[in-house]
Amino acid sequence: MESLEILTLQETPEELKLHFCPKTFDEYLGQQELKKKLQVYTQAAKMRNEPLDHLLLFGPPGLGKTTLSQIMAHVMGVGIKICSGPMMERTGDLVAILSGLESRDILFIDEIHRMPTAVEEILYSAMEHFRVDVIIGQGAGAQSVNLPINPFTLIGATTKSGMLSAPLRSRFGITERLDFYEEKDLRDIVLQSAQFLQVKISTQSALLIAQCSRGTPRIAKKILRRVRDFAQVKNKNIADEQLVTSALRFLGIDHDGLSKVDNLLLQKIIINFNGGPVGLETLASMIGEDKDTIETVYEPFLLRRGYLEKTPRGRQIPHRKLPILKKKFLGQDSLLR
Repeated sequence: MESLEILTLQETPEELKLHFCPKTFDEYLGQQELKKKLQVYTQAAKMRNEPLDHLLLFGPPGLGKTTLSQIMAHVMGVGIKICSGPMMERTGDLVAILSGLESRDILFIDEIHRMPTAVEEILYSAMEHFRVDVIIGQGAGAQSVNLPINPFTLIGATTKSGMLSAPLRSRFGITERLDFYEEKDLRDIVLQSAQFLQVKISTQSALLIAQCSRGTPRIAKKILRRVRDFAQVKNKNIADEQLVTSALRFLGIDHDGLSKVDNLLLQKIIINFNGGPVGLETLASMIGEDKDTIETVYEPFLLRRGYLEKTPRGRQIPHRKLPILKKKFLGQDSLLR
């Protein structure tokens, strides 16, 4: 059952082939300020023929942390190994990976905050002194052996930087945050991916997809692939505005970029609590979603768009949005109440 859940959460190998993967900073669209910094860091390290300083990238999922790491490895002409923090259950797993790194290689660890404490402690001496301590034997005859490893760069990625331990955080020489993308950057990403997917799409249609992508390139690319499916079934040679609008409606995304769950969440607050406030646990039980899912998946977008606000008493609809949402969910007559 566990493996089945993992498969449903991850993209299939067929879908992974459909991604356009930038190889240079110029091909990577968005995050302009961060790109400028990383270009300087990588160029300086390459000129000195040294490994890049250890780097921590944090921010919401789907913004391109892994892609940026691959670009840095490509620009510096070094290898990169990608792994996930929760998957390294034993210290031996990490030691084996570190021992296999070539000089100046990059080790990328996704969700590094979920790494077990015992495994994390192996990183301390590896990051600072490029050595790892290994225990050989058991009981009274056990010995600690200090093994040298090649100088490398650790790039840690996390969606929850606050959960990172202080000793690990302090060992990163560079800490950078990825923010949500502007609509114009997402529009350009859609147009770029459309060329790779051989989909004809207008600039305005790409902007429609961008507006519904929650500031996240990964979501924009997923919507584009579904629009391509819709266009193919409808025998359309080009994804015009009418087709994209129909496809978004088919996917349950309205003209404001809100999904079915977004609308259900707002609807419950409007109808059952007259705009709030309402407690998170109450809201979660009413819409049948886990409260952590609401907090991490749905709320950030609704908060950014001004549809929701947090108060000491719970979640509520902001006053400026209340008439608009009442009209949407209750009809014109609700404005007279």
